[in-house]
Amino acid sequence: MNVAVLADIHGVLPALEAVLAEPDVRAAEKIVLLGDLLAGPMPLETLERLQALGDRAVWVRGNADRELAESARTGGSFVPDPIFPWAAKQLRPADLPVLDALPLTVAVDGVLFCHATPRDDTEIVLVDSSPERWAEVLDGVSASTVVCGHTHMPFVRLADRRLVVNPGSVGMPYGARGAHWALLCDGVELRCTEYDVEAACRFLAEHCAYPDIEAWADFFVRNPASDTEALRVFSGRGTSST
Repeated sequence: MNVAVLADIHGVLPALEAVLAEPDVRAAEKIVLLGDLLAGPMPLETLERLQALGDRAVWVRGNADRELAESARTGGSFVPDPIFPWAAKQLRPADLPVLDALPLTVAVDGVLFCHATPRDDTEIVLVDSSPERWAEVLDGVSASTVVCGHTHMPFVRLADRRLVVNPGSVGMPYGARGAHWALLCDGVELRCTEYDVEAACRFLAEHCAYPDIEAWADFFVRNPASDTEALRVFSGRGTSST
């Protein structure tokens, strides 16, 4: 089965549209949406675009999806990201059950898909996490291939004979510009869709009412953090359970 994997879209509709226009994504039998889909500048438009994929889309819950629904219900701003409570307020009451129903894990054609780890949607594991750390978070998992997102950095590695894949982030990449995703077919291909980031930043500025959208787009779309910077931040959180 040809499966396209899209993780961490974070409401960046221009990046999502660029990936969905890829011939291999259009031809994929399934498109797995690996969580953290809406928490960003265009949550409603992104949700509607993903719902339009119909039965081809397989949805997985990310921590931001769960937290966004909670914030929308309570008005809480417990996530230290200024755009997060704004995005939560954009959601309609009918959208919340959609997020509530998302599963922690999904199996497709023998591959296990999750957002962070199979047991938790917030755990941090990295390409350079120790074998002991990977054994901890994959304890009890029988699948030989596990696909996870959450850290926004693409990689493929072996972890105690299991193949672990992270497609990177469609909307908020760490490491390089572009929309990162993966194609599972005869093997694993990490892909990066290049798109006009300047046009995307203008589009977000014109269509998103978030007050600081230009600064947000500059940081996350035009000038994403490097993988070295991200690993430095994540490294202290990727050694034990969160």
